[in-house]
Amino acid sequence: MTTTEKHQFQAEIQQVLDIVIHSLYTDREIFIRELISNAADACEKLRFLQASGQAVHQPDAALAITVTTDEKENTVTITDTGIGMTHSELVDNLGMIAHSGTKAFLKTLPPATGEAAQAKPDASLIGQFGVGFYSAFMVASQVTVFSRSAQPNESGYRWHSEGPGGYEIEPAADLPRGTKVVLKLKDEAKDFSQADTVERIIQRYSNFIQFPIELNGKRLNAVQAIWTRNKNEIKEEEYNEFYRYVGHDHENPLYRLHFSADAPLTIQAVLFVPARNLETMGLSRTESEVHLYCRKVLIQSKAKGLFPDWLRFLRGVVDSEDLPLNISRETMQDSSLLQKLNQVLTGRFLKFLEEQAEKDPAAYEKFYAEYNRFLKEGVVADFSRQEMLGKLLRYESSALEKDKLSSLAEYVKRMPSEQTEIFYLLAPNRNAALSSPYYEVFQARKFEVLFLYDPWDEFVMEHLHLFDGKTLRAAEKAELQISAPEKKPESLADDQAQALAKWLKETLGDRVGEVRVSKRLVDSPAVILDSDKFMTSNMRRLMKAMRKEGEAAPDVKQDLEINPQHPILVRLESVRQADAALAGQVAEQLLDNARVAAGLLEDPRAMLKRLNELLERVLAGK
Repeated sequence: MTTTEKHQFQAEIQQVLDIVIHSLYTDREIFIRELISNAADACEKLRFLQASGQAVHQPDAALAITVTTDEKENTVTITDTGIGMTHSELVDNLGMIAHSGTKAFLKTLPPATGEAAQAKPDASLIGQFGVGFYSAFMVASQVTVFSRSAQPNESGYRWHSEGPGGYEIEPAADLPRGTKVVLKLKDEAKDFSQADTVERIIQRYSNFIQFPIELNGKRLNAVQAIWTRNKNEIKEEEYNEFYRYVGHDHENPLYRLHFSADAPLTIQAVLFVPARNLETMGLSRTESEVHLYCRKVLIQSKAKGLFPDWLRFLRGVVDSEDLPLNISRETMQDSSLLQKLNQVLTGRFLKFLEEQAEKDPAAYEKFYAEYNRFLKEGVVADFSRQEMLGKLLRYESSALEKDKLSSLAEYVKRMPSEQTEIFYLLAPNRNAALSSPYYEVFQARKFEVLFLYDPWDEFVMEHLHLFDGKTLRAAEKAELQISAPEKKPESLADDQAQALAKWLKETLGDRVGEVRVSKRLVDSPAVILDSDKFMTSNMRRLMKAMRKEGEAAPDVKQDLEINPQHPILVRLESVRQADAALAGQVAEQLLDNARVAAGLLEDPRAMLKRLNELLERVLAGK
């Protein structure tokens, strides 16, 4: 005669179950992930028992997980061939909320030897969550469990519950080893009896479970958790195939990083850099495609916080055993641990880039061409990693051929002993940089200058500020002068040059700040310099571009430096004595030319009118 035992849940269980059903999980489909994870834990426990040499019921039964859906009966069933449960374990594990039998199970394991010694460390992965089973009540009006323990002399049992009211247990004969969970679905959860729905959920959350998962006779999890394997045993094509799966990309990745760490956190990760930067292809801002796993079970798709936002181009998988998840497996409890995870992962990837840049500069330059904007964004936004990011920057240089790139470290090695700063010059292209009036003093002094072609590079340099103890200095802000310049026969005398500078200030009035004689110009007649020692011409342009419509520009004037050896200035000095009107027009044109060279002339119409008048006078012989 079959005896059915009726049990009441603990007094507080109704309240706790209500929390589990309505508040604990943000998405009802999570129940499939939880039940499959429990099934995988049960299979893993049996594997340890067998590895330790203990006898088990049905030792030849393969470890596997089977899922069956039945739309007619409105049920979904999840079966495993794992360790199963005894009568007392059913009461303890299913009759008590937040109770996990894993710790008790691990204490029963004998000292590991042989094969078990190699398997033992992974035992810490088993069953850290406890209440996942109760997620079934989010979708089920009835939950029935059939379980037969792996212990040879045990019997099978049927556990049944319809929710907070309690549960009943009765013997069940002729059960195979393992556990079968049958869910009678609520009317509003009928979609979970459809095979397509369940297949989608399994492939999302449980596709890398190491034991076979079959749905209605169809094998689902064929893709391996490649990050858990020894990288020396993985073929290139296997990596590429895995990348196509997680990266949703038909091209092979540009870079791949597969690494494991034991301290300060246990981490297994495979990270990929796509061949193309989607943000520069006219698409919207990309979103992180790195997924967070714990024991091969998806915890968070497109995980937030694993990497800083400026590494959002990465794709791949991170699996960590050390995640102190809350009981729903959906959120991190310890934000400081997430920050540590971020620190370890980001530091390791930046070190990887540094290694690749040294190992294969050509391949790194290909990466840099696609993703330099992200690294620069990091310099500006991430103070703690500026030093590492500074090593990864690359620029053209006056000391190298066109299209050849230099690192800041290489620049420092080439610096002469008397040079104390790293100089850079923003220009549209190399030709513009070489012909810039700001470059002349560096060419004369034979000081190397980095050429920056991206308008935002100057902000990057300002934020970086130092590299290897050397200050990064904009060329137009460098306090350099030509050492012992050779005096040209027709150049202005010192008193003439000072008098001309004074006259230019009087003539130009409020259009300029100071006018002074330059000691940095060689071939250019004049140059504009910002009176604010922290501001450059490019910064002024960018600030203008960012101003809101109608917002007034700050009233800041630029200074003008003149070259007393240039023929224009020499002749201007004599013309101003004979033809004040013509000299005034030349002075204004001289200022506008300098502004054009600095990229600061906002409205060229007045300049063009004046230039035409000057051309007319030249052609007329006046």
